[in-house]
Amino acid sequence: MPAELLLALLFAAAFVAGLIDSIAGGGGLITVPVLMGIGLPPQVALGTNKLQASFGSGSAMLHFVRAGTVKLSDCRSGILWTTIGAALGVGTVQLLDATLLKQLIPWLLAAIAIYTLLSPSLGAEDCHARMKAGPFYLLFGLAIGFYDGFFGPGTGSFWTMALMMLLGCSMLRATATTKVMNFTSNFVALIFFLSVGQVRFTEGIIMGIGQFMGARVGSKLVIKRGTAFIRPVFITMVLALVARLIYQNFK
Repeated sequence: MPAELLLALLFAAAFVAGLIDSIAGGGGLITVPVLMGIGLPPQVALGTNKLQASFGSGSAMLHFVRAGTVKLSDCRSGILWTTIGAALGVGTVQLLDATLLKQLIPWLLAAIAIYTLLSPSLGAEDCHARMKAGPFYLLFGLAIGFYDGFFGPGTGSFWTMALMMLLGCSMLRATATTKVMNFTSNFVALIFFLSVGQVRFTEGIIMGIGQFMGARVGSKLVIKRGTAFIRPVFITMVLALVARLIYQNFK
């Protein structure tokens, strides 16, 4: 395949991934298989994916911040603990086998999808928080940040659900806050992959531009259409992620 056509296909795949990821997460379902499909070794594919994903999550985060959907000042402790958690996760993945997580995560994600389906009012609007922000971000910043650095699939879904159930965020505000945390853990992981030379810059930057543009379109749709639009996309992407992870486990 000519190099120009290959880069055009990577750009298109990243645009679609950025669009979907800014709405409900799960963009890695598209980009990681594409990067591995063009022949990149798994670690290089993951590192390049973190580069392009940082463009997408950064774009969505900036748009939500500018629209006033989320305030960075409200996320400071979350950013801090997510940074620490992601750094620990990236370091740990070099030492431990992720097999147990690969087997466990699909069932946790399936539970999230089922709970969301059976709770039609969940995330319709902001409600009373069950935890204070400080302890919440300490616990989930470390835990989900660690998970994203260690394994990754479904990170956005876990953040969105935790923010809705425990901080009382609407699905719109939870989606916006999730992008702040996603960008944090993506960037931390990217620094590690850069330090060990496992990033392809040409492919990553071309896809990053596609991610940036797709995430911008998706975040506008989220703000314009709200929870009624996010909910079915969120459930669909969670179920798609569950199906892929179960397939990979049995394969």
